[in-house]
Amino acid sequence: MEQFVVPCLMGVEGLVADELRFGGFRDVSARNGGVLFSGGAEDCARANISLRCGERVLLRVAEFRAYSFEELFQHVRALPWEEYIGRKDAFPVKGHCIGSRLHSVPDCQRIIKKAAAERLKEVYGGEWLEESGSRRQIQFAILNDGAEIYLDTTGAPLYKRGYKQEQGEAGLRETLAASMVKLARYRGREAFFDPFCGSGTIAIEAALAALNLRPGAQRGFDAEQWSDEYRAAFCMARQEAEDAARHEKLPIYASDIDPEMVRIAEKNAEAAGVRDCIEISCRDALEIDYPAAGVVMSNPPYGVRLLDIEQARDIYRRLGERLLPQPELKAYVLTADTDFETAFGRAADKRRKLYNGMIRCDLHMYYRSRT
Repeated sequence: MEQFVVPCLMGVEGLVADELRFGGFRDVSARNGGVLFSGGAEDCARANISLRCGERVLLRVAEFRAYSFEELFQHVRALPWEEYIGRKDAFPVKGHCIGSRLHSVPDCQRIIKKAAAERLKEVYGGEWLEESGSRRQIQFAILNDGAEIYLDTTGAPLYKRGYKQEQGEAGLRETLAASMVKLARYRGREAFFDPFCGSGTIAIEAALAALNLRPGAQRGFDAEQWSDEYRAAFCMARQEAEDAARHEKLPIYASDIDPEMVRIAEKNAEAAGVRDCIEISCRDALEIDYPAAGVVMSNPPYGVRLLDIEQARDIYRRLGERLLPQPELKAYVLTADTDFETAFGRAADKRRKLYNGMIRCDLHMYYRSRT
């Protein structure tokens, strides 16, 4: 039984933990910036293919305290790397250091690489390692002098589902969009609108969730190349994903005022396999006649990169005039503007702090009936 760690965006740890618990994973526990679970190759494969909100799946190799580079070297060299890395496998190193005496990331990378190499050369013999085989990415996190060492089973991060053919200037990460959809508990039973759809990420993630289409089913992962056991586990997880998928028409509508973004959204939805489930059109969000009920979810411009703040607030005000009179219409708006509610015209029923890249945002949630 191994222990795995799923790093995630700040603010969505609980969502990732819920995903794992609902999926039947064992020993699930959340911490700041990540969630832990226990399992084997099959669990690793299922997590990589099924998780919507996590960023990657790391196999935890060790944890220890390190106050000097010599301590770091000796701890890493003592680890049984031969159990994880073959004679010809590549093992690049990356990581981060926060609040620790060992604060130089390049130095830590160099020392961990050297320590692992010395152990492997001692076990396999020879003076150099070929590193021409499959990739076994070593990752480290040194926080307040506590070091954790991992192997990355994922490769390209989980938000890279494979469907994002193109995106606009201010693209939304797929895992963040999926987190928003999960917070709204959208299951495809009611109309869903994204009137500022951009490259279509929110609508696509809503469709994937409603149809139970596993986000990683169409892409590859580093651990698939590790061994026959892992290869078989990923094959089984993909078959499980195929069996669990639903195929039906959904009431999902996406629109944008920019014809080029509409073209991009259509292309991405096609690549995701949900083009037939989403009605995509070129429309002004502030001219749409919204229905009395349903879900509106969007990431409108918030004056950081695309529009200045006053222009953005004018959009919020006019959007509020459109949405608030509909008593049963639920709205979820992501923005970094701390004065959004004043412009929109009503305090949110609930707010959730999230991060769009390095930008701290709030998801303003309006879900209580206003009748």
